[in-house]
Amino acid sequence: MKIGFVSLGCPKNLVDSEVMMGMLEERGHQLTTSPDDADAIVVNTCSFIDPAKQESIETILEMARYKVDGSARRLVVAGCLVERYRNDIQVQIPEVDAVLGTNELETIVDHCEGGEARPTGQPFLYHDLTPRRLSTPRSFAYLKINEGCDHPCTFCIIPQFRGNFRSRRFESVLREAEQLFSQGVREINLIGQDTTMYGEDLGVKDGLPALLEGLSKLPNAGWIRFLYAYPNRVSQRLLDTMAAHEKICSYIDMPLQHASASVLKRMKRGANGDIFLKLIERIRRTIPGVAVRTSFIVGFPGETEADFDELCAFVEAAQFDRVGVFRYSDDDMSASYALDGKVDKRTSYNRFRRLMALQRKISRNRNRALVGGRYPILVGGPSAETDLLWEGRMQSQAEEIDGKTFLTDFECGSAQPGDIGVVRIERASDYDVFGVLESVESRPAPPPVTMTASALPILQ
Repeated sequence: MKIGFVSLGCPKNLVDSEVMMGMLEERGHQLTTSPDDADAIVVNTCSFIDPAKQESIETILEMARYKVDGSARRLVVAGCLVERYRNDIQVQIPEVDAVLGTNELETIVDHCEGGEARPTGQPFLYHDLTPRRLSTPRSFAYLKINEGCDHPCTFCIIPQFRGNFRSRRFESVLREAEQLFSQGVREINLIGQDTTMYGEDLGVKDGLPALLEGLSKLPNAGWIRFLYAYPNRVSQRLLDTMAAHEKICSYIDMPLQHASASVLKRMKRGANGDIFLKLIERIRRTIPGVAVRTSFIVGFPGETEADFDELCAFVEAAQFDRVGVFRYSDDDMSASYALDGKVDKRTSYNRFRRLMALQRKISRNRNRALVGGRYPILVGGPSAETDLLWEGRMQSQAEEIDGKTFLTDFECGSAQPGDIGVVRIERASDYDVFGVLESVESRPAPPPVTMTASALPILQ
């Protein structure tokens, strides 16, 4: 069969899609990027907030057309939307032939072939021997080190969808990373709902620092980045490990959600802005030049104007390199749905704009401070925004969520996508910087393309 995939949502969802594609290829099926040619289409959905739910539904309806206008015989829906509306999807969208949740990925082959699916009954967690087809550019890959979550955040429904927290075995992660590096991947992004909790369920103390140290010592190791740190688990051991190994990106993504103690209490997060400022100061003292990214929710139930002003003052004091701001989405499956003091949409939107405007100025100033400096860069290739420039990312810029470094010239000659080199920054904007690629490190010729390392685009 020819099978097409649409993957929506976060990188964790993308890894799930890559695993399902790998299982189907191992069975002998062919992946296609053309929905017109597909015998079966899989939509891996997201439903974290209302816009994500709407996008998932619209995509399912769009792909359903190919059962009428194309050659598709099977339409399979997977992911978080299934966890939420399992019993409604096939009733309300009869073109859908099968559904599978986030913990049933092992049934994807049966669902695409039209056979009887036999879930194991155990929460799914892939490992180094699980087939997987990368869909990212060859130079970088995501590597999921844990699944699920045990935190009680009132705004979040991820634990209901993905289950309790569970870590992959240390050796399994190392083997997969070694395979990826040996096949030409230059940057690995470790992901999980809370990567800083890695190994706790296995009785391992300081699991993430130990894992980072092990990864940095692998043959052919490139950059190593981890995403989504929980603030009260950012230990000194973790920071010291980051500072000691140049392969570990000087970058920490630590969603704080707010700075007001009263709002954080209602979120069941704890702490306050003063505690966070002390942590940020410790991070920057331990890792000179580190980029600190965070995210906030505005308009959370009970957030007063004074709470929001406190958040703005905190952002001004913290001087983050990167900030993401989300407007609260009132989900009837979340604990926060029952809270009083709902903030109206107009107020929430205005607070969103005010906080983004504040951070834009901070980001511009921090980018301007980079001008004249020289920094390591991972060369991406021709820019998607203009044919006149190439683009890349410094260690301070994570894929998709941060700005880019646009390369205006190559003093080093013929650079190739995936090269790691040195860029001299010459100009800065609010979120992006512009520079000259001065040098690239020599590296062995890339190995022959294999099933695991070759990228296959997701259906657009």
